[in-house]
Amino acid sequence: MTDSSIRTRFAPSPTGMFHVGNARSLLLNWVVARQSGGTMVLRIEDTDAARSRPEWTEGILSAMAWLGVDASRYEGPYSQTDYADQHTEAARRLRKEGLAYYCDCTREQVQARRDNPNLGYDGFCRDRGLEAGPGRALRFRVPAGGPTVVDDRIRGRVEFPHEALEDFVIARADGTALFVLANVVDDVEMGITHVIRGEEHLSNTPKQQLLWEALGHTPPVWAHAPVLVNDKRQKLSKRRDKVAMESYRDEGFLPEAMVNYLMLLGWAPGDDREIMPIEEMIPLFALSDVNSSPAFFDEKKLRAFNGDYIRALGVEEFIARCGPYLEGERVPWRAEDFDADVFARIAPLAQSRVGVLSEIVPNVDFLFLEAPVFDEKSWDKAMKPGVGAEMLTSAIAAFSDESLVWEAESLKGSVEQAGAVHGLKLGKAQAPVRVAVTGRTVGLPLFESLELLGRGRTLARLRAALDRLNS
Repeated sequence: MTDSSIRTRFAPSPTGMFHVGNARSLLLNWVVARQSGGTMVLRIEDTDAARSRPEWTEGILSAMAWLGVDASRYEGPYSQTDYADQHTEAARRLRKEGLAYYCDCTREQVQARRDNPNLGYDGFCRDRGLEAGPGRALRFRVPAGGPTVVDDRIRGRVEFPHEALEDFVIARADGTALFVLANVVDDVEMGITHVIRGEEHLSNTPKQQLLWEALGHTPPVWAHAPVLVNDKRQKLSKRRDKVAMESYRDEGFLPEAMVNYLMLLGWAPGDDREIMPIEEMIPLFALSDVNSSPAFFDEKKLRAFNGDYIRALGVEEFIARCGPYLEGERVPWRAEDFDADVFARIAPLAQSRVGVLSEIVPNVDFLFLEAPVFDEKSWDKAMKPGVGAEMLTSAIAAFSDESLVWEAESLKGSVEQAGAVHGLKLGKAQAPVRVAVTGRTVGLPLFESLELLGRGRTLARLRAALDRLNS
């Protein structure tokens, strides 16, 4: 069943990065709107001028598009500042109807009147009849009695006793609305029917619900998704945790893998499947099925998801996705030394091993560098006395034999045979050869790599490594 009248809204603040929590909220709003045949509205909460820059808004739009929610999939973007006149009018109306009043109390004055400095505002100005003026903020008059009951689609019935709600400020002394009022007015103006956001906003909800009702409107459907936590069960923090969507994008996570993983933070489709495209999730998703407990953002699991998605790509698609990581200033090789045909031949081997696309570079750099990278730990591990020089010498002799067919199986057999002479199994025998040729102890299958590198370059690297050992 669809309901085209449903209007969700995604309302991020431009803060210089796109938080993974914002990405999860975006997807929940978009999925609910999509499955109902409704509309998701994008609104940029830009009333804080110090934290609002055009390039930050562009960053939001770019991150959304990367996740698959481009401009064709939402209404907007609108800016909260465009509705400043409506904010002012709502504040004026609440004051006129006696639902708000002016207050000139300073924080110090309030604290001096309370036995406990942690207690909130005490309603001192409720009946003073102050008019607007310098230093006078407009406070909403919280009704006596209560409580305010929030029916949350995820958390159930949540009660907020009015005695725990102070008369909160809705407009500054200069007349500009605070977020709590501006947010409600914007939602009313835009016909928002569902507010789906993170749990951290739950404490604002009773205030916003009171404002919806005071302005004569039925509150929207509320849904507060569980907070995202790290492996120590601490709320994700940009100061401590990797939370910027841009970082994951730049590292080479696939958007479809990120979308899949984010949708499973607090929700499951119910059939024991985890790898599932968003199109299959949409008809199965229900807000009421989202778990209210904190959701662990597990980067290791995300990487596993991403690896699965990478391996599911067609080879040509994988090659295309790797393209941005194989060119530009970030690559360690000269542009003229990169060979697309060679990369296409090694790509199937790399595809089965990388967890993120950026890992493609250290896996294939040996093919396009004049000399392999030098990693001291890898060198020391592989070039131990009794193994290093012996295996390099034997490999040089075997590979120099022109009768040896330069193919992976033949190369493997020659190294295996040389290792047996020295009492080494293949794993130990090939380690010095791998480090001499690629610079690392781990990487793509060695003998397929040697086949692509060619006899001449392989021998040159083996001899250089032996010279280093003997020097």
